[in-house]
Amino acid sequence: MENKKLWVVAAPAIFTRFTTFGTGVISQAFIGHIGSKELAAFALVFTVFLRFAQGILLGMANGLETLCGQAYGAKQYDMLGIYLQRGWIVSLVASFLLLPIFIFTGPILKALGQDDQEIADMAETMALWFIPIVFSFIVSYTCQMYLQAQSKNMIVAYLAAAALSIHLFLSWLLTMKYKFGIIGAMVSNVLAFWIPNAGQLLFVTCGGCPQTWTGFSTLAFKDLWPVFKLSVSSGAMLCLEVWYNTVLILLTGNMKNAEVEIDALSICLNISGWELMISLGFMAAARINFFLSVRIANELGSGNSKAAKFSIATTVTTSISIGFVLFVFFLLYRGRIAYLFTESRDVVSTVAHLSPLLAFSILLNSVQPVLSGVAVGSGWQSTVAYVNLGSYYLIGVPIGIVLGYVYNMQVEGVWIGMLIGVFVQTIILIIITCKTDWDKQVSIAQKRVNRPVLARPNPLPSTELTDVGPGRAGP
Repeated sequence: MENKKLWVVAAPAIFTRFTTFGTGVISQAFIGHIGSKELAAFALVFTVFLRFAQGILLGMANGLETLCGQAYGAKQYDMLGIYLQRGWIVSLVASFLLLPIFIFTGPILKALGQDDQEIADMAETMALWFIPIVFSFIVSYTCQMYLQAQSKNMIVAYLAAAALSIHLFLSWLLTMKYKFGIIGAMVSNVLAFWIPNAGQLLFVTCGGCPQTWTGFSTLAFKDLWPVFKLSVSSGAMLCLEVWYNTVLILLTGNMKNAEVEIDALSICLNISGWELMISLGFMAAARINFFLSVRIANELGSGNSKAAKFSIATTVTTSISIGFVLFVFFLLYRGRIAYLFTESRDVVSTVAHLSPLLAFSILLNSVQPVLSGVAVGSGWQSTVAYVNLGSYYLIGVPIGIVLGYVYNMQVEGVWIGMLIGVFVQTIILIIITCKTDWDKQVSIAQKRVNRPVLARPNPLPSTELTDVGPGRAGP
């Protein structure tokens, strides 16, 4: 029964993740056939700057996911629409604050050590095309969190499939047939991100969610501070994960033969990203997000701690099984898939050399995101943020720098250090999950969703909505 519940939501969620992630991969594939410098510039902006913004906005949307999931489990349906509107407000403010990094991409890259002037200048021009994509995340992530809490993610899957098909056709038409180059690829990219958003907004506001959407309300502007705090904690938790790969790209950009190394590494990270979408699909119920966190949030909100624990065991087992199959697959096929992204033999050779590390990354990706989903569903975002900070940046990055630069292992050494950080984080999350008192988490969740300050026009004197970790007192 639990597997049926899992696949009913996770299957369309996985498909949605694949198609959404595939939008960037398709653009990268077409740009890679335009030229290697163009591919390196796109990889820098996409992996460093867009993922930076994506991490913040997706992470902040995870705070909405916790609130919507637990409110739906507690049958407080009217609050989901209010939470969605609050999510729009918080994300819009964050998006405006992110604009300078896309406007000043060139100087930022040079300050970070990018020596190739041509790549930096090309990245600066390309970054301006990513600004409308950043604003697309406001609608995309918040609507997905809102819909996944209600297990209504099939509409998102349909829209994502349509957008991917259009993107593939337009990319070929504008870059290969009519030779518009980078401009053609980026126009198609922007449209691919915004087409699903229009469909999601129409679905939500035009009768697709009659129980939870009752129209726009001034309540959305009340009690924003507690929601903002939870969103910031969620953002910090996820950003520390997303930026981890960004650090890997930045460190690689300062090495010898950086153009080939960045191209090869970006291909490996994209392949790893495809597998990560499966785990995120199990965590999600429709980005940027988590199936398991919805199951946990729903069960905690409804007071069922045993079901929450069983959901964790079932989902982890399924995700690991799929991850192991893909682990073996990429060990066997090594660098052959790289030809989808490039025609450079040097890049393909480097990808083949990095394939064992890619395979181990895929195996870890089948466990770590699912455990993070437990944190999102339970509201432990701030606890996991500290875990990520320690394991990634106090352990993984320093080891990677020593192996890559001191022992001259180059990108391979940096990646090994990063994998060690992910392994440490995974072990800590396993320990936290196993030692959690789930009956206490039920009590915490029910206090959160029943707080009058979040649900009434005339709130009682506010007590802050705080993130809670295992064993800590509730708000």
